[in-house]
Amino acid sequence: MRRLIVLVMTVTVAAVLWPAGPAAAHPLGNFSVNRYAGLTLHQDRIDALAVVDLAELPTVQDPAATCGEVVAALTVTVDGAPAAWTVESESPSSAPGAGGLRTSRVECRLSAVAVIRGSVPVTVDFRFRDDRIGWRELVATGSGVALTGSPLPATSVSDELRRYPADPLASPPDVRSASFTAAPGSGAAPAAAPVASSSPGLLAAAAHRLDGLVGGDRLTPLVGLLAVLLALLLGAAHAALPGHGKTVMAAYLAGSRGRPRDALLVGATVTATHTAAVLVLGLVLTLAAGVAGELVLGWLGLVSGVLVAAVGLGALRAALRHRHQHKHHHEHHHDHDHEHGPGKWGLAGLGVAGGLVPSPSALVVLLGAVALGRTVFGVLLVLAYGLGMAATLTAAGLVLVRVRDRFSGRLVRWSAVAPPVTAALIVVVGLGLSGRALVAVV
Repeated sequence: MRRLIVLVMTVTVAAVLWPAGPAAAHPLGNFSVNRYAGLTLHQDRIDALAVVDLAELPTVQDPAATCGEVVAALTVTVDGAPAAWTVESESPSSAPGAGGLRTSRVECRLSAVAVIRGSVPVTVDFRFRDDRIGWRELVATGSGVALTGSPLPATSVSDELRRYPADPLASPPDVRSASFTAAPGSGAAPAAAPVASSSPGLLAAAAHRLDGLVGGDRLTPLVGLLAVLLALLLGAAHAALPGHGKTVMAAYLAGSRGRPRDALLVGATVTATHTAAVLVLGLVLTLAAGVAGELVLGWLGLVSGVLVAAVGLGALRAALRHRHQHKHHHEHHHDHDHEHGPGKWGLAGLGVAGGLVPSPSALVVLLGAVALGRTVFGVLLVLAYGLGMAATLTAAGLVLVRVRDRFSGRLVRWSAVAPPVTAALIVVVGLGLSGRALVAVV
C-alpha cells in the first residue's frame, strides 16, 4: 500500500513538473470581464483606446463583445457636452485559455470631436458589463492639453490588459469613473506603477498542467490517468482553502460525539453535492448566456452559510436539551450520550454545505472537455475533483474524532461543555459565511 501511495505521488508530481502546453488559467479568474479605456485629449478632439478582455467562461457564454457595446458603455463629457464616438477600428481576437477553452479580446479605437479652448471640466465613466467582476482601468493623458486634478495615470499598469499580476492576492484596480480639468498647455497625468508579479506555486502549476492535459490533442490512457490524479490533488487542495467547512465539520463531529462513519458519510455527501453542482451550473452557463456565473456562486455561498448556521442551531438546541436532562437524571448520564450525537439531517446539511459551491476550476475543466467532445472524460474529472475535496474534509473529521477519543479521559470538563461550545462556534461560522456571501451578491 505504501508503495502504491509513493507511486501515485511520484506520477502526480511528475505531471506537475512536466512542461505544459499553451493553455493557462486566466490570471484574474475564469469568470472575469476586464476593461481598459485610455484617453488622449487634444484641443480639437478626444482619441480613445477601449479594450475588453473576457476570460474563459464569459467567452463560452457570450463571445460577441463588440465596439458598439463598448461605445454605449464609455461616456465622456467635456464642459457638460457628451462626446459622440466614432469607431475608427475594431480588432477582435481570441487566445488559448484554460481547459481547452479560449479567451476573447476586442480593441476599439474611438474618436470624438471636443473643443478645448479654455479650462473646462471633463468627466469619464466606463460601465461595460458593470455587473461582472474583473479588472477596471482608466488612463488619461493630454497632447497639447494639460490635465489638472486628474486621478488617472498617464500609462497603463497592465499594458492595456496584456499583463496581469501573478499574485492571486493582489487587488485589481476598480476604476470606473473620474473627473478632472483640461486646458490648453503641456503636462501629463502621473505615471502608473508597474504590475507586481510573482512565481506561480505548485498548485498553480498543477492547475496549469491539468488544463493542458484536458485541452491536449491526444487523450491516451496515460494522459487520462495523469489528469484524474491531478484532479484529485486539486480537489483536495481546494478543500484545504479557507471557507470549505473543515473546521465546522470537525468541530461538529468532535463536539457532538460523532463517529468515524459519520465523517465518511459527510465526505460522500460532499462528493455527490459538488459533482452535481458543477454539472448543473455548467449546463446553466452553457444554455443561458445572460447568467453571471460569479453571482450564482455568491448565492450558492449564501445558501451554504445558512445551512451551516442551521446545523449549528440544531446542534446547540440538542446539546442544551441534553445538559438539561443530565441535570435531572445524573444517574443515567451514560444512557443519554447518544441523544446529542449528530443526526442524519445535520450530517447531510454539512455535506451539502461543503460541496454546494462549485469550484470555477472544475467548471472550466468540464466545459473545456465538453467543447472538445470529451463529455464523459470531463464528468470523470469533476467526480475526481469532488473525491479529492471529500478526502480532505473526511480526513479532517477523522483526525479530530481520533484526537477526541484519545484525550477524552483527560479532558472530562471539556467533554461536558464541548457540545454547546462547538455548536455555538458552528453558528458563528455559518453566519460569517452567509455575511461574506451576502456582500458579494448585493
